[in-house]
Amino acid sequence: MTTILVVDDEPGVRDLLQDAFEGAGYVVHCAANGAEGLDQLRRGSADLCVVDVNMPTMSGYEFLERLRAHDATTPVLLLTARDSSDDVERGLRGGADDYVKKPFSVSELLLRVAAILRRTRDDATGDRVLECGVLVMNVDRHLVTRGSTPIELSATEFRLLEVLLEHRDRVVSREQLLRDVWNIDFDSETSVLDTYVSYLRRKVHHGEYSPITTVRGVGFKVVDPVERP
Repeated sequence: MTTILVVDDEPGVRDLLQDAFEGAGYVVHCAANGAEGLDQLRRGSADLCVVDVNMPTMSGYEFLERLRAHDATTPVLLLTARDSSDDVERGLRGGADDYVKKPFSVSELLLRVAAILRRTRDDATGDRVLECGVLVMNVDRHLVTRGSTPIELSATEFRLLEVLLEHRDRVVSREQLLRDVWNIDFDSETSVLDTYVSYLRRKVHHGEYSPITTVRGVGFKVVDPVERP
């Protein structure tokens, strides 16, 4: 299981993050200050640290500096109410992997966390992987996950999602989908495509994360909701 360490001096923020991350399938440990967070890391490990910048005694920047002195690999996402570009640059120069400003959208934070974990995981398998935000498909292993949550798909659902992900951010026509998934290469009024898109949406969409969009009169496409204008 993927473990996230939350370091924040505000109990309400810790509770919010713990509920959100546990709801997404992560194991969560919390610390009320930087020193406590570093102590937890000395006694165990974490796959990602989510750390508030504005904490008394030890700021998030100091936490990051002390962590990086002996640990160059554990990813860190900083949270802050500051909006200065200098503050952002300071965190990134200090070794942070990402930076989210308060107030933040929980759904966007979850997407950013998933992206960091995806970038820092071991990619030595060489498997063919297709991605869209938190949605990850390992084609060779026939696995699909949303964040850390596995999604079970039938063979046809899997193939349909594969074709859509192969053309991420581009419209795939109804004719192409019928041809590539069902080998239907003639004019057809069949509703099978709409039925299976509906199946996929029920399984893939969650909360504000709804990547499968309809382009009326043309077909469908998959987009990362966070990247929408």
